[in-house]
Amino acid sequence: MIGAELSDAEKTKIASDIVLQSPPGEFNEVFNDVRTLLNDDTLLDKGCLEAVKQYNKSQFVTVKLDGVEQSTLVTEHNELSDGRFVDPKSQKTFKYDHLRKEAVEVHPVGSKELDDKHEQWRKTLQKEVDEYVHEHFYKTGVAAVFTPLHKEKTIILCIESHQFQPKNFWNGRWRSEWHLPLFDGKATTHKCTGKLRLQVHYYEDGNVQLISEKDLSVDVKLSADKESSAKDIIQAICEAESAYQIAIQESQSSMESTFKTLRRQLPVTRSKLDWLKCHSYRIMQDVKPQ
Repeated sequence: MIGAELSDAEKTKIASDIVLQSPPGEFNEVFNDVRTLLNDDTLLDKGCLEAVKQYNKSQFVTVKLDGVEQSTLVTEHNELSDGRFVDPKSQKTFKYDHLRKEAVEVHPVGSKELDDKHEQWRKTLQKEVDEYVHEHFYKTGVAAVFTPLHKEKTIILCIESHQFQPKNFWNGRWRSEWHLPLFDGKATTHKCTGKLRLQVHYYEDGNVQLISEKDLSVDVKLSADKESSAKDIIQAICEAESAYQIAIQESQSSMESTFKTLRRQLPVTRSKLDWLKCHSYRIMQDVKPQ
């Protein structure tokens, strides 16, 4: 019915949808605007907290643990059954405050919170991907390799890199997620599947977003050696991600000429407007004072 007031469920559904669409680096601004519109903190906390959690996990937000040099990621793949998260690299678990975006209650990892059987393979992959990120996402990238206890026969590698430049009116985030095989010591070819996501928001004198996703699959031949197998996997990932980035750059470079072709080259009269004789055009007759 037109003019009918929305129910609390409808309000929180709309508010959650808006929160989930927050551009990278602008979550706080969007959340505060939603809070103002909703004007009910109790309803906001009760109805939108799950959306905030979902947003943080899907965005692979980075978090720094006390006493740990390198940051880790908050994702669905390192979430434990009790809602805490595990950082296998530092061998710690933590609770994540999704609104303050900080780690609290950091504890050493428990014996049942890591897959010890495949830990050596995970560490080998982590070492190689750290070198890749250092070279290609210098000072902006964070990589984490997980062996989810609820997902057998796979290791998940996540990479996040962002640049937040609000003073220059743009923010952007890169995310990649790869599902990798477990190491079995056999020389055989394995399929590695990945999803690449890129989102950039530019809002100076306008409001433009670039949102791009791509699913990938690469075949990698593994050997009986852990180190060389890990290098081959990360090299395949490097080549696939580099090709995607080059394709994005090329498509953006062609946008200027593409948009030019969409514009009418001449007015409907098929001749350029002579501004010195504009008084003779009908348009001037239409706009002159009556």
